[in-house]
Amino acid sequence: MRLSPQFEKALTYATRIHGGQLRKKTRIPYIAHILGVAAIAMEYGANETEAIAALLHDAVEACGGAKRLRDIERRFGKKVARIVEGCTDTNQTPKPPWLERKKAYLAHVRHASMPTKLVSASDKLHNVRAILMDYREEGERLWSRFNGGKQGALWYYRTLVNAFSGKRVQPLVQELDRTLTQLELLANNGAQVKQSPARKEAKIFSQTSY
Repeated sequence: MRLSPQFEKALTYATRIHGGQLRKKTRIPYIAHILGVAAIAMEYGANETEAIAALLHDAVEACGGAKRLRDIERRFGKKVARIVEGCTDTNQTPKPPWLERKKAYLAHVRHASMPTKLVSASDKLHNVRAILMDYREEGERLWSRFNGGKQGALWYYRTLVNAFSGKRVQPLVQELDRTLTQLELLANNGAQVKQSPARKEAKIFSQTSY
């Protein structure tokens, strides 16, 4: 794939709008995540439109909502805007309750377009890799970063693995599955806790603070 000046334009745009932002409860510039997601997407076969969407996948949720989405469509076209919208779990301020948002996104992603699944799964793989690395350093303290806590975070990513279906994204989802399994094994002291989806969800309802 040969990248055009449009990719460079998107990279500059993403760097500008995310400038000054940090990864949650870290000193890591947020643009590191943006670059990581774009790199993963391209490693797993993204075309330029999908790579641009990967650079902009958090722009709507973190940098301006519906107004930002309109600006992305104006600058980068409808195809990019549709993928970015498909990767956004809310454009509302304030955000709806965590569990409500995540359940709605899970329902959405099962039927999303393949480009949206590719970018979204790239985002989730980068997130899980970062969580795994930080967990090795911080242990159980890590889970205080997450609105759903340990059980909510693990439940969400595991359910996403099952939602990202499709031949094109299968290699990417397999890598997400392998990385998440490592995290689950560490987080559960070397033994994955097997629970039914209903029991997991009930536990999250009881623990999640709105």
